[in-house]
Amino acid sequence: MKQRLLKILSLIILSGSAMQAQNYNNLFRTRDRAHNREGVDLEKFSYGFYLAANNFDYKMNLNPTLGVDGNKNLVEPKSTYSFGAGLIGKMRLNEFLDLRIEPGLHFVQRNLTFNTFDHVNELYPSGVLLPNGELSQVITNPDESMIKKVVKSTYIDVPVLLEIHGDRWYNSRPYAAAGVNYLMNLQSNETSESDNQQNVFRTTSHNFGWSAEIGIQFYFERFKLTPAIRGTFFTNNELVADKATTPPYWSSAISTLQSRAFMFVLKFE
Repeated sequence: MKQRLLKILSLIILSGSAMQAQNYNNLFRTRDRAHNREGVDLEKFSYGFYLAANNFDYKMNLNPTLGVDGNKNLVEPKSTYSFGAGLIGKMRLNEFLDLRIEPGLHFVQRNLTFNTFDHVNELYPSGVLLPNGELSQVITNPDESMIKKVVKSTYIDVPVLLEIHGDRWYNSRPYAAAGVNYLMNLQSNETSESDNQQNVFRTTSHNFGWSAEIGIQFYFERFKLTPAIRGTFFTNNELVADKATTPPYWSSAISTLQSRAFMFVLKFE
């Protein structure tokens, strides 16, 4: 009886081991494996669209006199999450390189807090001497709109990216890309006659930057899906200075202002 039970148990163990080995063979074998959209990467040109979840922030260098009090930064940026969408155009260069242009539209909001009033008033208790020979206004009790600025931006983003990818592994392929961007801010207020004294924060309309991206392309029967992470970094100073007659509580406290963005992108091709 014991011998019969041992034989049955041994048979079950051997059968389970054989099934497990077969499952691993099915997972990692390359022969007879279905490959979706095999010819899509051989096309000279291809097209698609993408959706993006964004986090835009400001990188700032503050004026060492007006924007810093000891070790404390007196201007504080706060990023927020936003979204964007765009189109994809791809040109195949060779087996491992593609050239991409991905024009898109990004809706962005950021918040800036100016804790500069007490510090500037201590430095210039009677006001700052203006070019016309008068002293600037001293603001001792700023309201909320003077301290906290909501900066809304709508960027038309035109990145040109060089993509390098590895070999296809079943229905997936890793890649990395990098390139340059031109970005137009439709809500820059650059030419506005008002400035921060009238609660209008002004930035440049035309901007330039560079981007880097990594992702994995997944091939399905009808389309190719690519989740990716992209970083975009502006290279120019976006700050437009307040008018000469405006007290130095706002733009004068900032030396340079540059956007940086991190995006999670879903591409459909």
